[in-house]
Amino acid sequence: MKKLAIIITHPIQYYAPVFRLLARSCQLKVFYTLGKQNDYDAGFKQAITWDIPLLEGYEYEFLANNSKNPGAHYFGGIANPLLLKRIEDFLPDAILVYGWSYKSHLKAIRHFKGKIPVWFRGDSNLLDEKPGLKKYIRHLFLKWVYKHIDKAFYVGTANKAYYVAFGLKATQLVFAPHAIDNNRFSENRQAEAKQLRESLGLKGREYLIAFAGKFEPKKDPEILLSAFIELNLSNVHLLFVGNGILEENLKDQSKKMSAERTTKSEQRTTNIHFIDFQNQSQMPAVYQACDLFCLPSKGPGETWGLAINEAMAAGKAILVTNKVGCAIDLVKNEVNGAIFEAGNRNELKNKLTSLVENPERLFEMGNQSANEIKEWTIEKQAQIIINELNATN
Repeated sequence: MKKLAIIITHPIQYYAPVFRLLARSCQLKVFYTLGKQNDYDAGFKQAITWDIPLLEGYEYEFLANNSKNPGAHYFGGIANPLLLKRIEDFLPDAILVYGWSYKSHLKAIRHFKGKIPVWFRGDSNLLDEKPGLKKYIRHLFLKWVYKHIDKAFYVGTANKAYYVAFGLKATQLVFAPHAIDNNRFSENRQAEAKQLRESLGLKGREYLIAFAGKFEPKKDPEILLSAFIELNLSNVHLLFVGNGILEENLKDQSKKMSAERTTKSEQRTTNIHFIDFQNQSQMPAVYQACDLFCLPSKGPGETWGLAINEAMAAGKAILVTNKVGCAIDLVKNEVNGAIFEAGNRNELKNKLTSLVENPERLFEMGNQSANEIKEWTIEKQAQIIINELNATN
C-alpha cells in the first residue's frame, strides 16, 4: 500500500471525510502545521468546536509551530522546524500540499521538488484580479511558485484557469471536484426543518430565503437585506444564519424596517429572521427548511463557496453572484437557480422576484440542484487522488 503525506494548516470539516476515505486505500499521514490552537473563530466572533469528528479514521500529527505570531492569516504565521524531517521519516510516495502561502508549506514544496512527487490542492481563481503593476508582479511570483509543483488537483473551471495562467500544463492538471458529504446534507431532516419554519412564523404557502455563513463584507449579506426590504414581499421570509462583524448593522436595519411597517392600527411581525451560528450537525435541517439559498458575495476571496454544495445536496434552488467561484460549475441559470452581478442590487431584486413568483418552478430547481450535485462527491475526489498515487513509480 502506497504512502501519501498531506500538509495542511488545521483540521477542516470539509476535508476530514476525504482523509478518512483516502486512509482506506493508502497509508495516509496528515501533518497539521498550524499547531494546536484555541477554537476561537474571528469571523464568527466566538469559539467554534465542530460537532462532527475531524480527527477520526486517519493518522495525523500536530507539528510544533514556532512562529512568533502563530496564525493562518499571513505567510510568517506557520513555521515548523520539524516538518521536513517528519515527512522524510514517513517516506511517502507523494506529498499533497494544501495552500502554498505559508513559510513552512512553501519551504516543503521547494525542498521536495525533484525528490518526491509534489502535488498541490487549492481553490484560488482569477475572478477578483485587477490590472496593474501588482498583478504583473504577482503573476511573476506565482509562476515561480508553481514551477515547483508536479501536479495540481483543480476543484473546478475557474480554479483550472488559474493554474493555466501560472504555467501549469494540461498534463499536470487533474480534476478532483470540490465536494462535501452529500449524504449528510441530503438525509431527510424534514421534521426539524418544519419545526424551524414554524418557529419563524411561516404559514401555508410562504417561502423562505436563507443566507448562512459569516456576516462579513466579503459575503455582502447587506445587499441581500436591502434588496429584500425594498421588494417588500409579503409572502416571503428571509433568514440569516450565523454571526460576524456585520451582525449589529444587519439587525439594526431589520428593526428599522419592522418599525416602519408597524402602525397603531396594524401590528405586524417582521419577516426577517436571525439565528446564531449553527454547528455542522444542525445545518442540513437549516438548508432543508428554506426554499431558496442565496450567497451574494462580492469578494475578494470567495474562491468556491461550499455552502452552495451543501444547499444543493439539500435540494434547494440557488442564487449566487458571478464572484462566487463555484457559480460557473454548479449554478445553471433558469435550471437550478440564477447568477447575478456582484453588487448589483437591481439585478438581485429582479432575480429574487423571478424566482419566488413561481413556487412550482422553484421546487423543480431544487430537484435539479440535487441531481446536479450528485456528480460532485468526496468519494470521487478521494478516488481520483488514490488513482494518481497508485500510478506513481
